[in-house]
Amino acid sequence: MAQRKQFKLSIKERRNRHFSENFKRQKVQELQANKTSISEIRTQYEVSYNTVYRWIKKYSVQQQKGIRTIVETESDTRELLSLKSQNAELERLIGQKQIYIEFLNKMIDLAEEMYGIDIKKKLNSSSSNIFGNTGNNTSFL
Repeated sequence: MAQRKQFKLSIKERRNRHFSENFKRQKVQELQANKTSISEIRTQYEVSYNTVYRWIKKYSVQQQKGIRTIVETESDTRELLSLKSQNAELERLIGQKQIYIEFLNKMIDLAEEMYGIDIKKKLNSSSSNIFGNTGNNTSFL
């Protein structure tokens, strides 16, 4: 029985081989359809990994369109969905807090109008310290 080693091509013979365009396209289509792998093509036809990757780059539909394939594990996908839902919840809470702040500001404005008192205080204004003089020049807001 003949062994594979007997049919192995020399380096010179491999360099002189030419594969047809249709053959290369077919092998790339098989790769994209997961019918074969790069290592199977490499060993079966005695070509280098670089050669197979060149075929993929040249004949792949995804490569020609500039489509980037992103592979994620299932746990990454679950984590991403969880983070997106958490982000949406936090944005909703921020929106509620903003509405509450606007409501309080409007109530302060109405109270100022009604009672004629300046309720809003400037941050840099010196106000009386309700705790007495402690020696600190810090103001409590």
